[in-house]
Amino acid sequence: MAEIKRGVSLYSFQNDTFQGKMTLEDCIRTCADMGAKGIEIIGEQTFWGWPEVGVDQAKVEEWHRLIKQYDCVPVSHDFMLDYKRYKGREMPFDEQVASVKKDIDFGALLGMKYIRALVSIAPEVLVAAAPYAEEKGITILIEVHAPLHFDHPWIVRHAEAFEKSGSDALGFLPDMGMFLFKFPRVWKAKFERIGVPKHIADYIEKAYEDRVLSEYVILNVREMGGQGPAIAMAETLRHNAAFEPKRMLDYMPRIHNIHGKFYEMDADLYEPSIPYDEIVRVLQKGGYDGYICSEYEGNRWIEDVEEPDSVEQVRRQQEMLKRLIGEPTPTALAA
Repeated sequence: MAEIKRGVSLYSFQNDTFQGKMTLEDCIRTCADMGAKGIEIIGEQTFWGWPEVGVDQAKVEEWHRLIKQYDCVPVSHDFMLDYKRYKGREMPFDEQVASVKKDIDFGALLGMKYIRALVSIAPEVLVAAAPYAEEKGITILIEVHAPLHFDHPWIVRHAEAFEKSGSDALGFLPDMGMFLFKFPRVWKAKFERIGVPKHIADYIEKAYEDRVLSEYVILNVREMGGQGPAIAMAETLRHNAAFEPKRMLDYMPRIHNIHGKFYEMDADLYEPSIPYDEIVRVLQKGGYDGYICSEYEGNRWIEDVEEPDSVEQVRRQQEMLKRLIGEPTPTALAA
């Protein structure tokens, strides 16, 4: 059976890094201590000034030193080509390709095997950049992120373009947030704190679990007298859904990295809203042997009432992943 590997997106520690509570070394050491040796970054977060003003070579050297010191593996640089909002104009095709090539160079500089492309990038841009990625030993992975999914026409269009190109430098990075089987508890609690009446919040939560069409939920909330925050809570149903993990199987040959999105890990090491047990079974069935990189996004839903403990949340998910993957415990190894 293929062995799934564990990693962490340093995006999980965004509160801690932006507030100066964790350095790059703190982040990498923390991941290594958890046995999560795969390190994924967002360039803008980890290397201030990228991509507008480049990056300090000393920072790159520090990166490589820390990766070696803590016996970790560079996995992915997640880049942000927002070509629609570039200097007040839409970025022309050739400039988009050149921008992707710049991030390919950056990923290669950091020793990454993959770079993550935002789902908004047209397949033609990635196909045009693929030969350069091949030269640099980089695979470009487009993120399949809710509300999109593997049967969405935009993703199908990418898949068709990738196959037609014949390039192995193009693939997919599924975000596990598209398998949101239950309305996250931290979302509901936050909406209630900002004014959503409990009976409306309860209705939206139940409607999500019953898979009621989002437009009907929004209409019903309006008729219940819901305003402002209540409408915003109902609107989340338009952007999230419980798609089927098994749909990854048809795309497995081009799936090379996984975003282990989660919003809350409880004390029992369980994510209440995303079915990781089923997800891991599907990945194992498909022979996936890449990384699942923890991506904690519950921080933004609780920081108004408590200081997020991102490290503890990631630790809990890593413990869950160890169990689901079937990773041997130190006791079992000794025996």
